[in-house]
Amino acid sequence: MVASAGGGSDGPARSDDKRPLSVGERAEYERLRSAAAVRHDRLRTVGASLLLLLAAVLAPLAVVATWADTTISDTDRYVDTVAPLATDPAVQNLVIDRLTGRVVSNVNVDQVTASLAGVLARNGAPPAVVDHADALAGALKTALTSAVHQVVEGVVTSDQFPLVWENANRRAHAAVVKVLTGKGGSAVQAKDNTIVLDIGPVVDSVQKRLADAGFEKANKIPDVDRQIVLLRTDKLSKAQDALRLLAVLGRWLPVAVVALAALGVWLAPSHRAGLMATGIGIGVTMIVLLVGLAVMRQVYLDSVPSDTQPRDAAAAIYDTLVRFLRDSALTWLTIAVIIVVAGYLYGPGRGARAVRSGAAHATGAVGRAATRVGVRTGGAGRWLARHRRLTSGIVIGAGALALALWNSPTPSSVALVLVVVLITLAVLGVLAAAGTIRPGPGSPDGRPSDGVVGPPTT
Repeated sequence: MVASAGGGSDGPARSDDKRPLSVGERAEYERLRSAAAVRHDRLRTVGASLLLLLAAVLAPLAVVATWADTTISDTDRYVDTVAPLATDPAVQNLVIDRLTGRVVSNVNVDQVTASLAGVLARNGAPPAVVDHADALAGALKTALTSAVHQVVEGVVTSDQFPLVWENANRRAHAAVVKVLTGKGGSAVQAKDNTIVLDIGPVVDSVQKRLADAGFEKANKIPDVDRQIVLLRTDKLSKAQDALRLLAVLGRWLPVAVVALAALGVWLAPSHRAGLMATGIGIGVTMIVLLVGLAVMRQVYLDSVPSDTQPRDAAAAIYDTLVRFLRDSALTWLTIAVIIVVAGYLYGPGRGARAVRSGAAHATGAVGRAATRVGVRTGGAGRWLARHRRLTSGIVIGAGALALALWNSPTPSSVALVLVVVLITLAVLGVLAAAGTIRPGPGSPDGRPSDGVVGPPTT
């Protein structure tokens, strides 16, 4: 009956639930709740740290994977990558020297001098002249080399050469895909740990120009000499395996990094600290990636034989091929720095408070100046003032979305978006200030005071 009167079977157990806790019970309760909160925060911190660490480690791989994926699948991007090589002096000299040497090697200078000696002998030239006809071999070869070099240089440095180079690489893009998957192609091939580019169309143009100039031997340039070395390494097979894997992960690895970072920031007890940790981690790994590219450049240049490719040409080709990868790493490094700085400015530090206070005073001053000239935003300004967090979040989110949709963003594009976001936030702050400032009731000239508008009065 007592239980029924209490309204349930556990009535007697709850008979003392409503009595106030004693001082000792309250202290024990607070201690237990604090311990539970500490354990909960510790678990969240560990989980967030693991997620953010994984995101930071995968970030450079995601950058490389995206670079490999765009290079493989996007023909225009590949053509844009190799296009500067057509006007690079080191590469032009490589092509000129290669073609000049092959044309001259097809001319047997000794046979020409022997024929000249026979002609002189048949025409009654003095024996001393006939015997010294072979001395003309060196001068003849020098003159021939100079003439052929001049013709070839005119072709390679002409305005038509970049167009021929671009068309050749556009046709070769399908073969590049095969190279990166370990299979050869017609224009770009991987053999003997070397990736070579077939410049057949360029050779055809040179042959025609030389033939018109009277060098019939130009038509006998062997097919093997229609190629220039782009990359040479004894690790090509391993590089192909890595690129195949990164090409498969190219579309999903960046998404996984963003998801891991977002989950880690959400799980962290302090979202601001988690966001700053994400920026620091990604920034450090991007620096490691840039240092790795610099080290790989030196290792590559040291591994290329000078008879295969001059050092300056090898450096130009390497720098050109990886420049988009380097730009991507610099872009993410810039974003990471912005994230860390923004997280700091949002925090309770003295410097952050000073910056926020200065910005608020600046926008307020501009708003007051606007009201003095009759520019008042009224209700819209007051709405902006009440929803400052919402509008700031929308503007920052729009900037992040713009970068996400930007095709191959660069550090300059990140800086542009940042400037637009800051200017937009400043304008919103001025509009909010112009709506929350009303004329002072005791102001004899009707100039606005610094008071904030309250409810409308009648």
